[in-house]
Amino acid sequence: MQLADLQPASYKLMLKRILALTKKEFIHLRNDWWLPAFMLFGGVLELMAVGWATARPISNLPLMVLDHDRSAASRSLVISLENTETFALEAMVEDFQTIEDALDRGEISAAIIIPPNFAEEIAASNGKPSLSMILNGAESVPATAALRAAEGVIASLNEKIIIQRLGLSSDEFDGFAPRLRVWFNEALSEALYTTPAEMGLMLEFTTLLFAALAFSREKELGTLEQLLVMPFSSLEIIIGKAIPVIIVAFTDFVLMLSMVHFVFKVPIRGSLSLLFILAFGYLLVELGKGMVLSVIAKTQMQAFLLVLLFGMSDFMFTGYAAPVESMPKAMQFIANIVPAHHWLEILRGILLKGAGMDVLWPHVAALGILGTIIMTFSLRFVRKALD
Repeated sequence: MQLADLQPASYKLMLKRILALTKKEFIHLRNDWWLPAFMLFGGVLELMAVGWATARPISNLPLMVLDHDRSAASRSLVISLENTETFALEAMVEDFQTIEDALDRGEISAAIIIPPNFAEEIAASNGKPSLSMILNGAESVPATAALRAAEGVIASLNEKIIIQRLGLSSDEFDGFAPRLRVWFNEALSEALYTTPAEMGLMLEFTTLLFAALAFSREKELGTLEQLLVMPFSSLEIIIGKAIPVIIVAFTDFVLMLSMVHFVFKVPIRGSLSLLFILAFGYLLVELGKGMVLSVIAKTQMQAFLLVLLFGMSDFMFTGYAAPVESMPKAMQFIANIVPAHHWLEILRGILLKGAGMDVLWPHVAALGILGTIIMTFSLRFVRKALD
């Protein structure tokens, strides 16, 4: 039965049956209240945890210092490292074995070894001061932050030594000073990158999981056969199952968007109405995928595992973990047929760049084409399975 073939009376009857199915689904959700609660608040809580973790700069990394020089210059270096607020001095140690043991136990992130002649080499006109730094590479993110902070301190110290040896004042020593301007994320806040991406992925997982449980729950409870013998067409069943998914998933998206904007100060520089329209379209795409998984799965656990499989596969090609541009050409091709990749580009474009359709149209067109293919296949596959 096609919508175009319906007479007005039949159309009204169809709407009445769809509303009855939708009401039944909401009654199920009221009885299984944990499911909509998980959908609405699980993603929000995870997004909050990710945003809180990435919004804070890396600081207070435990540092050990082995100072063989014990001079004013070496103490000044240690104080400079502490003043970056990236490091917190754990201890001044007497031997290298203590540093090695602390690194093995993961108690410190970095260690500085200052040689005995450090101050003398700085004071000498032809001296070559040196020091050693050891980083805990098992934790690459803190190690990278520690390296950048140490490089900044050492570059500043090196500049002072050069000025001193040239006999110039700091005002007379004028080097190359490039003007750097950052667009869209002026403070280079990691939260402005991670929270929109995490929000987009949580929307995908929420919609996929909720849709995947639509028919698998009926199969597991043994009520699908009862539903099929009732005077409902397969199209009516699909629409009746889809409406609660869309309502809950879209509500979840509004909650997450509100949190990232008001709590983590992620700007909304573009059109909010355009964002909502495209988010609704993306929900339909993921709804189609979830319905297919729901028909394939025989139990809710199978549906959950299938969602994890497809969700994590999509995650690898979204550009969240690694930029798509840095992937091999074959991987870039795969990424361009993953709807979540285009959704994240749209989401970041509207939120951070204030982009409109004149900029986003390639991703919107790709999402529309992929959505049409997925929805057409999904509708035919699910109707065939139900019939």
